[in-house]
Amino acid sequence: MKKTPTLAAGIAALGLVASTAGPLAQSPEREPVSIAQFDRWMDELSNWGRWGDDDQIGAANLMTDEKRREAAALVRTGTTVSLSHDFLTEEAVDAAEPYVLQMNVNPEGQNSGDRIEVYFHGVTYSHLDGLCHVFYKDKLYNGLDFRDVVTEDGCSLMDTTKLKDGLVTRGVLVDMPRLKGVPYLEPGTKLYQEDIEAWEEYAGVRLGPGDALLLRTGRWAHREAVGPTREMSGWDASIIPFLAERDIALLGADSVHEAPNSVPGLRVNPIHRFAIVARGMNLLDNIDLDAAAETAARLGRWEFMLVVAPLRVPGGTGSPVNPIAIF
Repeated sequence: MKKTPTLAAGIAALGLVASTAGPLAQSPEREPVSIAQFDRWMDELSNWGRWGDDDQIGAANLMTDEKRREAAALVRTGTTVSLSHDFLTEEAVDAAEPYVLQMNVNPEGQNSGDRIEVYFHGVTYSHLDGLCHVFYKDKLYNGLDFRDVVTEDGCSLMDTTKLKDGLVTRGVLVDMPRLKGVPYLEPGTKLYQEDIEAWEEYAGVRLGPGDALLLRTGRWAHREAVGPTREMSGWDASIIPFLAERDIALLGADSVHEAPNSVPGLRVNPIHRFAIVARGMNLLDNIDLDAAAETAARLGRWEFMLVVAPLRVPGGTGSPVNPIAIF
């Protein structure tokens, strides 16, 4: 079994010297991505038309039979780990709409049942974003006008049923707190391309076409230690060309992906718009990667078979999910 390099190796890959008194230093501030640059990337790096004008699954096309076989070959121990967080039951700044559980207890019939109500988009619940969930300048993936697709009756194209056979591929866990020697990233921390390249060196992995990139920021560990917050750490928008260059098929994070204000003046989330609208890439938001990180560290490998099975919701914009990592 391949042995995971030491933290010191990851620190050396960053070109920084670790302090024995505290965590790894943050990347220095730099010129932010402009709206004009973001718009160029939306155009120049898009997948529109790549799989035909009628395509409705986008980057999921990269999860071919061969790619799924490669992912299945990663299964060695058979260990399974949930990548979902329990539904939050108490109202908080990061849980404005806790889920509602309606129980039905039937003593005569000797059974019970329940009905759940949850608005799953946002910063609270582990969920999958579908390709009709967000738009940019009125356009959906493949150049469709959202007004022709999204109505009060649901999405007529690119709804959740298009993913009924599941998303199965190689998952690569990127554990930034482990790389930086901290229990969690502080809210607002921005991550750059050199951070992920340092992680690849540290973990002995390389992200490639059809992969799922899963970012752990330690959001849930921070919540447990400090309390709830709506401010997240995550990718700076400058990571966008990397996502296209490596042909990533699925993007996941224990946060909402973007660090705040990574494109000053842009009123929408840049990673969401680039991934979903330009690339046709589904997103996994607010997943819980803490247990997977512990398992990966114990086994000494950060890649695994990933299985995501969204609910078959006609017209749906996404789905609550419980992704499974299989080591």
